[in-house]
Amino acid sequence: MTDLYQSQRAMRQMRKQALQRGVVAILDIGSSKICCLVLRFDGAGRLSEDNSIGSLAGQSGFRVIGAATTRSRGVRFGEISAMQETERAIRTVVQSAQKMSEVRVDHVIACFAGAHPRSYGLDAQVELETQEVTENEIARVLAACEVPEYGADREVLHAQPVNFALDGRSGLADPRGQMGQELAVDMHMLTVDAVSVQNLVRCIQRCDLELAGIASSAYAAGISALVEDEQELGAACVDMGGGTTSISIFMKKHMIYADAVRMGGDHITSDISMGLGVPQAVAERIKTMSGGVQATGADDRDFIDIGGDTGDWEHDRRAVSRAELIGIMRPRVEEILEEVRVRLDAAGFDSLPSQQIVLTGGSSQILGLDGLAARILGQQVRLGRPMRVHGLPQSVTGPGFASAVGLSLFAAHPQDEWWDFEAPVDRQSSSSFRRAVRWFRDNW
Repeated sequence: MTDLYQSQRAMRQMRKQALQRGVVAILDIGSSKICCLVLRFDGAGRLSEDNSIGSLAGQSGFRVIGAATTRSRGVRFGEISAMQETERAIRTVVQSAQKMSEVRVDHVIACFAGAHPRSYGLDAQVELETQEVTENEIARVLAACEVPEYGADREVLHAQPVNFALDGRSGLADPRGQMGQELAVDMHMLTVDAVSVQNLVRCIQRCDLELAGIASSAYAAGISALVEDEQELGAACVDMGGGTTSISIFMKKHMIYADAVRMGGDHITSDISMGLGVPQAVAERIKTMSGGVQATGADDRDFIDIGGDTGDWEHDRRAVSRAELIGIMRPRVEEILEEVRVRLDAAGFDSLPSQQIVLTGGSSQILGLDGLAARILGQQVRLGRPMRVHGLPQSVTGPGFASAVGLSLFAAHPQDEWWDFEAPVDRQSSSSFRRAVRWFRDNW
């Protein structure tokens, strides 16, 4: 973990340099699209280097001056599968965003889905060497956390202190400067497949860009799509992308659990393509323009011209009822939502004070999805769009851009992570851990 600790610290330094220059690019690398936003930071943005624990971004400090999207290539299940194709797509989208912003971009902060995320809850406590909580004392208590044996093929993507307790007084966001005898911490750690991270880093380097930060798409989407009360009281964000459906649970303004289902909108498109015998592009258009998951009596009489260009006149003039289309789409959507339900149950989501679930991502726009999700996941379901940020073009304000907007907020005001403190990391590992949300409930 020492290598990762150092590389994460190096990326934080790179981010500070980018902020000082005033420009940084955001790169959301998804299975169906890659989005790039160019951010310009004003003085307020540079003042965000206060390292306040738990500080979550507001909308001040930066404005979007460039935005571009391109169809994703070489990415499956949120992971790079063809390096050269992904490199070309990244170069294309960054150049387009640069052209719009009329500035050169050297530093990027990237997020990605997939890579089999796994959450751990860690805790520790130490006797204070002095009676005042200092930066050094926080470093000591973080270093005292016993890291589980997560495997040589995994890397830590996030390691965030989510709660501090001082002499038994829990729920402290930032204990620095306070007086006491014993300091305790609860920390959420998220690991992912190491190869996925390494491929992403390598791909960005091949594009002649400096990586100034990396984050989970599930985390970024939650920052953007959940309103402040939801982040505080407890809520789940379900980001339905093309290749994966990411799940994150927030409480007390921190992510305390993340997971991913390796299915998304692309799988629904493939079902339509096979079910109707049409190309993927046609299936995507039909899904977007006419798709849904709640059938009514009128849908039997509502016919959709599926067209074609095979040269066979009879074949090319086909039409299907909307009821038939819904019959193809609904089973896959139900399967995705059932898998999400399994993940939330495993995390102990039903034990949190609030059971709010927010659906976002491009695939969340399927007509009737919120009603179906309420039946499968629970009654408190709403559709979420990314929060407004200064300068964001109308074309990138939809649910499909929740991760990109959330990553912008993360870039401006990152929450503290383990590597932000001068802490020793060569501690003995421990295989004892509990699932993160149950741990959080028990320790809060």
